Amino acid sequence: MAARRRRWRWAAHADHPVIEERDLDAAVAAGVIDAPTRERLVVFARQLRRGTAGGDEESFRLLTGFNDIFVAIAIGMLLLAIGAIALPVSELASAVAVAATSWALAEYFTRQRRMALPSVLLLLSYSAAVFLAVLGLFGGLAALRLGAANGNILQASGMLTAAGMLTAAAAAAHWWRFRVPITVAAGAGALSLTVISLAGGIIGPAFAIVGINILTLLVLLCGVGVFTLAMWYDNRDPARITRRSDIAFWLHLLAAPMLVHPLFTGTGLSASGGQPGTAILVVVAFAILTLVALAIDRRALIVSAIGYAIYAIQTLVGQGSDLSIGSNVGLLLVGLMLVLLSAGWRRARALLVPRLPVGLRANLPTIVQANT
Repeated sequence: MAARRRRWRWAAHADHPVIEERDLDAAVAAGVIDAPTRERLVVFARQLRRGTAGGDEESFRLLTGFNDIFVAIAIGMLLLAIGAIALPVSELASAVAVAATSWALAEYFTRQRRMALPSVLLLLSYSAAVFLAVLGLFGGLAALRLGAANGNILQASGMLTAAGMLTAAAAAAHWWRFRVPITVAAGAGALSLTVISLAGGIIGPAFAIVGINILTLLVLLCGVGVFTLAMWYDNRDPARITRRSDIAFWLHLLAAPMLVHPLFTGTGLSASGGQPGTAILVVVAFAILTLVALAIDRRALIVSAIGYAIYAIQTLVGQGSDLSIGSNVGLLLVGLMLVLLSAGWRRARALLVPRLPVGLRANLPTIVQANT
């Protein structure tokens, strides 16, 4: 086990060699960089490791070059072809073939080549194929749709629960082997589906009696859980220079719609026929989410809520006028806000974070001073 871990550490950094100060000295001597640039690089690297520089760019590794795109297209075509060829046999055979091929390709493109975009694609195809393979054991998507259409909640719930549980286990095995950052989010999503389907199947009728949408409530609770896990990873890497930051990014990307959709649909904006009071509530909620996104230095919450904010502004502006006018004004106002926020993200965080309670500030990413 220890030898395997040592090999993994070497492989994880094989494409990203560590540059030491003596390497910079050699670069200066060779005329590759000048001495002032060398000093600025050393200072920046030290600040970065202390978490005082570069933390709020929310960068994550997705492309190492155009070859990643080329390989991803080739992999997608290959997996689609394999799935289509095996589909006449059965849905189960098609899913198993795609899952096995995805794992085999990951042995080369992920474990050896460390290619980011192909690794993400292979993880997603592998997880989806495992999910469909489990459903195939119970008759496939047709059986799932038939059970839901006939009102057999327990049957549909059991199928989804088994598929979610085994997909989460498959994601855990994939993480143990390949350590792709998005794998944690895939496993969290599968576990969330397991909880939602299991609880929904058991207590769904009881919640229907009191008029509570069990699905919306369960999605919100799971979203809170995924968000908490994302913050745990963020708190372990406030400078955002390790793999934990990439893991947190994908978790935030998963948690955002799980939080935002139940919150906004709970306001009843679409069901209320566009009432101004409800629209104002949505705009206020969007503003609060924006402040939370600034505080935790993650933009996913804002992106997930954009559509709801545009619809709410459209409702307010479009009262008694052409709907297209309200829609265009909504796009204009939200787009302008996002442009200004993206340009002044660091300054906005510098204004907000110091005004938060001390205990809360200690768990937030370091403020990076804006360039003047």
